[in-house]
Amino acid sequence: MSKQKAIKVLPPDQDGEQEHQLHLYYGFGKGKTTCCMGLVLRALGAGQRVALVQFDKGYDGENEHYAERKILRQLEGIDLVPTGCERMMPDGSFRFGAQPDDIAEAQRGLAEAQAFIQGGEHDLVVLDEILAAAAYDLLVQDDVMQTIFVWQKNRYCELAMSGHKVWDELVAQADLVTEMRKVKHYYAKGVPARVGIEF
Repeated sequence: MSKQKAIKVLPPDQDGEQEHQLHLYYGFGKGKTTCCMGLVLRALGAGQRVALVQFDKGYDGENEHYAERKILRQLEGIDLVPTGCERMMPDGSFRFGAQPDDIAEAQRGLAEAQAFIQGGEHDLVVLDEILAAAAYDLLVQDDVMQTIFVWQKNRYCELAMSGHKVWDELVAQADLVTEMRKVKHYYAKGVPARVGIEF
């Protein structure tokens, strides 16, 4: 029978809370949003209050492309803010590029995110795909850095960000950085995105 290692628990800070940390989940491998959803569920299960802002994953009130949101809307303790315009075209094709409405939606998400961070009412704030929004011209890197600087003033909450790309200044500010690196993906064999697995 192996001995269990003692788990080191951080002492509380002046307010009686452990210091909150900044997480980055990035890369071109599958799992960034999945990781964020796991973090959201864990926090909710612990009785914490969560804000989840999703960038470029809009919802028009009828067409829900992301199955996890059907469950999240049924849970107490979460403020869910999907932002972004519809990208699935009626013919089944996907619209690429950043149009003015896409940029306006990303700015709306940014404002919501900063309000949650400053409000001090949430234990965890997750900004899903904010790094992708910066990589694909819906936001700029400075928008992301400003959001971090807003958070650093008080660190009221744990903060998590996801997306494809990071940059040196961002990594330097983070407390946890996890890269999702694609080693192999069935998409290369022609397997399309599937309900319940990819979305």
